This record gives sequence, C-alpha cells and structure tokens, in this order.
Amino acid sequence: MKPSTVWAPRILSVLRIVVGLVLLQYGLAKLLGWPAVEIFKDLTWLSLFSIAGIFELVGGTLLILGLFTRPVAFILSGEMAAAYFIEHFPNSFFPILNEGDLAVSLCFTFLYLSFAGGGPWSLDAIIDKQG
Repeated sequence: MKPSTVWAPRILSVLRIVVGLVLLQYGLAKLLGWPAVEIFKDLTWLSLFSIAGIFELVGGTLLILGLFTRPVAFILSGEMAAAYFIEHFPNSFFPILNEGDLAVSLCFTFLYLSFAGGGPWSLDAIIDKQG
C-alpha cells in the first residue's frame, strides 16, 4: 500500500482538528475574551458576532472531537459563507482586498469535511465501529 493511501485518512483527521482549533479560538475570543482581541472587546449578546461566536465555540469543539462532523461542518460552511458575504464582500469582490481570505478558506474546508467526514481519529469513527 502506498504511504499516501495509508496517511490520507489520518491527515484528514489532522485537518479537521487543526481547523477546529482555528475556529475555536474565534469563539473563545468573542464569548470569553480569551485571547483578548480588541475588535471583540465589547460584544453584546445576540449581536451577529456573538451568535457567530456560539457557532464557533460549539462547532470548533465538536470538530476537534470529531463528533457529528458532517452536519457540524455543513452548518459551519454556511456560517463562513454568511460571514464572508455580510462582513467582507461589501468592501470588495476580491478576498485579498476585503480580508475575507480566511472566511472563504474555512467555508470550503468545512464543505469538504461535510462530505469527507472526520477521518479515523474521531469520535464519529469510534461510534461507527461500535454500531
């Protein structure tokens, strides 16, 4: 068996964990103030940023664990698309100019995960083996 064939599913799990950690930091910063980010300092509950923070905190945690990966990733893909079109797109069509690179990249990474699943290093994989 080729090394790429053996490692591809494992790297899928690593990708899921890393993007989950990236997303989790935004949820923590928005909702708990850690790490401290100036733009998120005075968020009010039920603002768009706070609601996004809830999705990011819960979704990031579930992605790290690899639990309900497909539906969570699909929802997060939609959240990132909304974030892009609400916050970035009005400033410019081009992500490099409107600072929407991360939102676009995460949107399509989550869309990929919604089809690919969590990989072998996930709670989803453990549950599937037991079922």
